[in-house]
Amino acid sequence: MKYIGSKNFDHGMRPRVGVLLTNLGTPDAADSKALRKYLRQFLWDPRVVEIPRPVWWLILHGIILRIRPSRSAANYRKIWTERGSPLMFHTSDQAQALGRTLQARFGEQLIVDFAMRYGTPDIAGTLQGMIDQGVTKLLVLPLYPQYSGATTGSTFDALGADFTRRRWLPQLRFVSQYHDHPAYISAVADSIRAHRERHGSADKLLFSYHGEPRRYLDQGDPYHCQCHKTTRLVAQELGLSESSYLTTFQSRFGKAEWLQPYTDATLKTLPGQGIKSVQVVCPGFAADCLETIEEIGEENRDYFLSAGGETFDYIPCLNSEPGHIEALAAIIAEQLSGWLDDIDDSANTKARALALGAAH
Repeated sequence: MKYIGSKNFDHGMRPRVGVLLTNLGTPDAADSKALRKYLRQFLWDPRVVEIPRPVWWLILHGIILRIRPSRSAANYRKIWTERGSPLMFHTSDQAQALGRTLQARFGEQLIVDFAMRYGTPDIAGTLQGMIDQGVTKLLVLPLYPQYSGATTGSTFDALGADFTRRRWLPQLRFVSQYHDHPAYISAVADSIRAHRERHGSADKLLFSYHGEPRRYLDQGDPYHCQCHKTTRLVAQELGLSESSYLTTFQSRFGKAEWLQPYTDATLKTLPGQGIKSVQVVCPGFAADCLETIEEIGEENRDYFLSAGGETFDYIPCLNSEPGHIEALAAIIAEQLSGWLDDIDDSANTKARALALGAAH
């Protein structure tokens, strides 16, 4: 095997600390060709679909990639903007804002970049660019607050696969979850509070998380439990009664049982229970994307209103809002503890102060 080195390597290069944000990914365009390429990579990941490879290859290439790309492209066209995919530009904005925030506190020896698990910019290419800039210590933060093997676990798989091909490896820290971090909980609660100050409250608040097959829970994946904990902590911070909110799961695929209750089925039944207004928030998504803008904001809105509901509000994801950037900065500062000594002592003091403040 030929191992990957660093371009223009200089043994006297000043070491840097790198923070790599990752998210799921998005097609490069809202057309069938781009969707086919993206879905081929995404759905072939054994973490995403746990079906024996020979059987799944026939299903994927014989059926799904012949039908689904055109349908998915039509949905992506509904949310596509002048800046392209919302998930892409929101993640880019988050990385830039975090870069400015962290460099202002810790100096330019700390750099921030982002990559996508599927599609572009890919993890391998982004990681190479960071190493070429002198990164010797790497913190990876997958933007999934709740751990799931299909998301966070898959991201670690991609890192590991890349590292097996590298001549030299940076020191690595990996944030596997932050579903109950006080700064994150406060940021979610603040976004709901701000929305309600502008628009008023609703009969019911739904916390909708991306679903996963029920068998993952039965086999030990903590995602379901962490989603419920996030909901409970946010509700406590807002002072909500247990009857005023629900936790539901969206985006199921295939015929197997997924985590319940399902968001779409719940919204179809609520009007019959006398619930005429709902607000939906998606605390499992760090950035707005197809599943939040189109699936929740349009498709599920129609389900609720068609069933007799009167008012439906979608509360946007945290995206690059200042409160979210501060929360992510607090999480990162805690994880960087001890690494910033090589940059300067004052920066490390700031990191400790920031982490201590987040804990309170």
